[in-house]
Amino acid sequence: MSNTRTNTEATSQGDQDLGAAGAQLSTAPVDRAMPGSFGGNRGPGLTGWLRWTGREAVGWTRWMWRQLTSMRVALLLLLLLSLGAIPGSLIPQTSIDELKVADFKKAHSTLGPLYEKFQLFDVYSSVWFSAIYILLFVSLIGCIVPRTWQFVGQLRGRPPVAPKRLDRLPAYTTWRTEAEPEQIHRDALALLKGRRFRADLTSRQGGAGTSVAAEKGYLREAGNLFFHISLIVLLVAFAVGALFKSEGGKLIVQGDGFSNTLTQYDNFKSGNLFNTDDLAPFSFKLDSFESSFERKGPEKGTARTYRANVTYTEGIDGPEKKKAIEVNKPLEVDGSKVYLIGQGYAPTVTVRDGKGKVVSTQSVPLLPIDSNGTATGAIKVLDGYRDKNGKKEQLGFNAFFVPTFAGSGQGNMFSQFPALDHPVIALSAYHGSLGVDSGLPQNVYQLDTSKMAKFEDAKGELLKKRLVPGQTMKLPNGAGSITFEKDIKRWATFQVSQQPGSMWALVGAISAIAGLAGSLFIQRRRVWVRAVRGADGVTVVEMAGLGRSESAKLPEELGDLAGRLHEKAPSAPEPDHADHADAQHADSTPLVVPAEGAEK
Repeated sequence: MSNTRTNTEATSQGDQDLGAAGAQLSTAPVDRAMPGSFGGNRGPGLTGWLRWTGREAVGWTRWMWRQLTSMRVALLLLLLLSLGAIPGSLIPQTSIDELKVADFKKAHSTLGPLYEKFQLFDVYSSVWFSAIYILLFVSLIGCIVPRTWQFVGQLRGRPPVAPKRLDRLPAYTTWRTEAEPEQIHRDALALLKGRRFRADLTSRQGGAGTSVAAEKGYLREAGNLFFHISLIVLLVAFAVGALFKSEGGKLIVQGDGFSNTLTQYDNFKSGNLFNTDDLAPFSFKLDSFESSFERKGPEKGTARTYRANVTYTEGIDGPEKKKAIEVNKPLEVDGSKVYLIGQGYAPTVTVRDGKGKVVSTQSVPLLPIDSNGTATGAIKVLDGYRDKNGKKEQLGFNAFFVPTFAGSGQGNMFSQFPALDHPVIALSAYHGSLGVDSGLPQNVYQLDTSKMAKFEDAKGELLKKRLVPGQTMKLPNGAGSITFEKDIKRWATFQVSQQPGSMWALVGAISAIAGLAGSLFIQRRRVWVRAVRGADGVTVVEMAGLGRSESAKLPEELGDLAGRLHEKAPSAPEPDHADHADAQHADSTPLVVPAEGAEK
């Protein structure tokens, strides 16, 4: 084999000579018109002006549509969408926590109104975020549809004929052989098809310039299109999920149950198009809660297992079923998922009046404040209590609970371990009005003492006492008592979610990654083989390759193909006169009409 070389930089004139051979390696549209040139020459009079204005308006509309549907604008909109989501993560959102939004406005008198004006408290439903989202959606569709049809047309077409000057291509090799041109073309066709090239025998008009044209790497463009189609699926899935989703939280004490109706939720939020009638009919009861913790070593106190054992029922009167809900192992019922998101302790207390009558026995869930189970809350007695004079009153107790008490010490007590090794509860007592009769919402875990009076001890200070299970705190002046029972229950918080587009979002994300990998790692390339008999009876073989982008693998692949073809058509002996060989080589190049539009 002789005269083998690699040309990595083709001149612009050489690109023009490639013609259709270099075109359509990509389905990206080519914008040939520049803004301001759409109307052309303006004709005389009002009619000429109207026609010119119409052409200009149509031209500008088409130009703006091309800009909107270009990949660079789609990527820019995707970047803007990502940047627009940042304030939604940093600033409290009304749809998630209205109380945090209200607190932010109170704490920031200047930023609050400014954020509200720009809808930064409702980012994902704001006008500007929706505009970016819709423009991105339109841009992707407008970009993909024409490119898809163009790609389908390329798949149905034949590989382009070889350009006039194969030696101008990035990868090129040539040699002289005594084999027949027709046999070389047949061998090249079989070789390229065996390498999974789409190959065909092509020729110029009139049968001149017969050559083998082959193409490979269509999955690159298919991967590119698949990636952007997957983005559309992802956007649609997110939109459907945002519009039709529902999400609610419920705290359930051991032994209590839950029915999937709106009134049963502690908090609930949903998409704008969600209908509460779409809530899946099911219910469940928290039978028990199991947990275990590391007892030794540097990870002492770390949770090993959290398991909520429930009995659930599908539908209104379905059979009862057992299920253990764990972290990341939700209960799935009729399109809804029930996640375990929290747990804690609910000490049982019994309140009696001055006559010893049981007024209230309740297991009160307390909220943990550290990883060792230290918890706080409020115990409220709303009805049934009367003081020694028979007057109706309400009682309130601030509660501080530790599952493992380490000793009295100084200041507040804190738990030393999250398991119930040595539970202690500290109570402080009040009486009066809890303020719940006003109709205003109130935090069940906090005690409003603005309309209450404190029970006083012998020193005239607030009555406080630490209790272990079974102990009782007496209220002064025969006002009654409160007993810390030995029955300490567990509670668990559950999140019930209904996300109709989550599966499609997952499919879109996986498909986008697969399509992106294909578009990045698969190279679109073309190979031509031309064999022409010279005047001296020796056949000149030319092989050239062209890729969508410069790649070191293209010359290597062409060299391998040329080596295989050279085995079947070995080099002929060199002629005595080099000038004569050059003349033969020049005569062997067929005359073709140059074309335009090569893309490297």
